[in-house]
Amino acid sequence: MEDFLHRIGERVWGWPMMLLFVGVGLLFTVRLKGVQFRLLGKALRLIRPGEGKDGVSPYAALCTALAATVGTGNIVGVATALASGGPGALLWMLLAAVFGMATQYAEGFLAVKFRRKEKNGWFGGPFCYIEQGLGRRFRWLAVTFAVTGAAVGILGVGTTAQVNSITGAADAFFSSGTAFVVAGHAYSKTVVISGALTTVAAALVLLGGVKRITAVCQALVPFMAALYLLFSAVLLICCADRIPAAIVLIVKSAFCPRAVLGAGAGVSLKLALRMGIGRGVFTNEAGLGSSAIAAAVSDETDPVNQGLISMTGTFIDTVVICTVTGLCLTVTGAWRAPLQGVQLTDAAWRAGLPWAESLSTFVLVVCLTFFAFATIIGWNFYAERCVCYLTGDRRWVQRIYRMFYLLAIAVGPYVTVNTAWELADVLNALMALPNLTALLLLQNQVVSDTLRAETKK
Repeated sequence: MEDFLHRIGERVWGWPMMLLFVGVGLLFTVRLKGVQFRLLGKALRLIRPGEGKDGVSPYAALCTALAATVGTGNIVGVATALASGGPGALLWMLLAAVFGMATQYAEGFLAVKFRRKEKNGWFGGPFCYIEQGLGRRFRWLAVTFAVTGAAVGILGVGTTAQVNSITGAADAFFSSGTAFVVAGHAYSKTVVISGALTTVAAALVLLGGVKRITAVCQALVPFMAALYLLFSAVLLICCADRIPAAIVLIVKSAFCPRAVLGAGAGVSLKLALRMGIGRGVFTNEAGLGSSAIAAAVSDETDPVNQGLISMTGTFIDTVVICTVTGLCLTVTGAWRAPLQGVQLTDAAWRAGLPWAESLSTFVLVVCLTFFAFATIIGWNFYAERCVCYLTGDRRWVQRIYRMFYLLAIAVGPYVTVNTAWELADVLNALMALPNLTALLLLQNQVVSDTLRAETKK
């Protein structure tokens, strides 16, 4: 299965897909006159904690979107990108994110412009702006997005990759005996217990509905991001003398990986691009359309303001947090270690932080657990909205989906790390295609309305 998914991923994430992601972001960057550079300060000022008057506050909507994006991609995703594609993958990740901010602006703008009011609040996302913005003849595109979105939630980003990372990190820290062996794979007691606890905790949050999900996200996101950035900043301060050389290595290996890393490293320019852009999409979701689902429930009435708030998600997630992770891995040389997933970041923290290695590992496990758990509940919100679009307001269908979602969380620990990430990559691409198509077709509305609004102000 792992080999099969890898072959599919290689085909899906070829040059056309990578150029499509970057090209859409570049197109909106040019047509919106560099909105992510001109108005980033205003966008950050718009992020204000507060209660929503007619739904969910813009801050709560952003926290929900960040909960789904600031996840294991920031720790495990960046680590696997650098391990496979070399340090140069970080540069491509950042470039894709910078252009992706313009893409995410467009998603947030369209989410508010084409959402609809229901008895339980606002409802919208790519399925709404595809159907309402492009007309009923494009409903098949909206349905395609919703179907793949539900699949991504239950099989890809939302469950398997996240819980797998939680249990893997817990198992690395808390050693325990073997609980059982299946098909030659031994699973420890720690994996079984941590997987069960994660499933129970997720159930307690998800069964509380949208309000509980957004409340938990508002509590988790600022705390987990601040804790992770604090420890990473200490590491970079301790290794400050190595940062210039690390930056040079990142830039050189981005363009000439074989010359810098050696042919024996097996890193090609295409692989560096695929790892950088593919893992970047996994972590910031710019182009997937998922963050537009959270933006649609915001009580912000101005599409331009919501677009600006939405694009800060990519800035915080990738430009800030992923850059910090990548630098930590590069300055310590941990990216070269023959390890997998969170073990690479753990090796960097152990090597670079000035206190007991066990403390570094424990804090990283805590950060990863919070990151992954927030992503689990954030993606359930996205996926259930996709299901709601497909089936209407049939609560019993959503409850059945939620049960399968929890089942996927329970099974997640017993799927290999590489399988989980390859599956997530494939499903991300399938979800992005209808959304990127819609963004291209609706670009004139985004550009004309945005520039008109700026002229009036």
